[in-house]
Amino acid sequence: MSRILLIVSGGIAAFKSLELVRLLRKAGHSVTAVLTEGGAQFVTPLSLQALTEEKVYSALWSLTDESEMGHIQLSRSADLVVVAPASANILAKMAAGLTGDLASTVLLATDKPVLVAPAMNVRMWQHAATVANMATLRARGVAVIGPDEGVMACNEFGPGRMSEPPAILQAIEAMLAPAGPLTGKHALVTSGPTHEPIDPVRYIANRSSGQQGHAIAAALARLGATVTLVSGPVGVPDPAGVVVRRVETAAEMLAACEAALPADVAVFAAAVADWRVAEASAQKIKKSGTDGPALTLIPNPDILARLSQPGPQRPRLVIGFAAETERVVEHATAKRARKGCDWIVANDVSPTTGIMGGPANQIHLLSEAGAETWPMMSKVAVAERLAERIAATLVGAGA
Repeated sequence: MSRILLIVSGGIAAFKSLELVRLLRKAGHSVTAVLTEGGAQFVTPLSLQALTEEKVYSALWSLTDESEMGHIQLSRSADLVVVAPASANILAKMAAGLTGDLASTVLLATDKPVLVAPAMNVRMWQHAATVANMATLRARGVAVIGPDEGVMACNEFGPGRMSEPPAILQAIEAMLAPAGPLTGKHALVTSGPTHEPIDPVRYIANRSSGQQGHAIAAALARLGATVTLVSGPVGVPDPAGVVVRRVETAAEMLAACEAALPADVAVFAAAVADWRVAEASAQKIKKSGTDGPALTLIPNPDILARLSQPGPQRPRLVIGFAAETERVVEHATAKRARKGCDWIVANDVSPTTGIMGGPANQIHLLSEAGAETWPMMSKVAVAERLAERIAATLVGAGA
């Protein structure tokens, strides 16, 4: 049984912390709660105490608790510290190393892993200060889940909703899981499409859903890898226990990938647009007559080829994807040679296959040893099998 220290900070999402406690207890974990002054505006100490069956802590200057340095004991006795919801305020305190209340003092004193589940208004989440704070926390090794995208309590729409309790539970259990074969390895995964702007409201894109790339990121994390997922615009939720970098364009994806290096393995599953408009219009292009606008297209940076080049930053194992509609293995074999990657995962995305955007996939895995055809299976199953193959290769190579 693992011991979880749950810090509940201020925000309407605090009500979800009660369901999270219930799920954690059902899964066999013990939970001790720290309730901030803001969190107490939304849930009561009595509610948390009834569900945790433990004393709820809130006061830094408690004579009884602090007579034995209670904040130190709380910070060290847990196996994992979880902040859910994590408000903009508590994230800023964590990033700056500030204290002043029990929750922030515990977080500064802990020597245990920390998982945060941010929850706040979309404008607060996207503010430069919060973006910088999150970058600082991630660099220090703080794990992050969410936030999800949706309608806020303030009726605004966008990222900022706290992840749902089942997803947080999954992330917690992934962090508590015994070391896997990829523990200590860093994996870079790209996923989804890119959007190349034509004007402020139109863009060039493709039908990629991001399901396969996200599943691969999740599978690698379950095997113990530290995973950076660089994702284009998708509708699928973030995998638990991975660091997500959201981008729009191919140029942004390349920059995010380069910033994530070094990595032991890189899986380029994203469907990156091959071209972009040379000069996107700053204003919406108006319809005029019967002729459409003439667009001048120029090539996007070739991310797979760029990061497959020999050099100190090249990952040990570089895996590309080839989405084809004909002569799949032939075209993928040529692509592997042209790009310089180690493996290519090829599939037939003709409309009749239902693979593009669908839940299943059939792949051909091409390597120096030749082509290997896998049967049709779910994209999650493809991801698990590929992750196991990656682990066997890296561990066998002594990477």
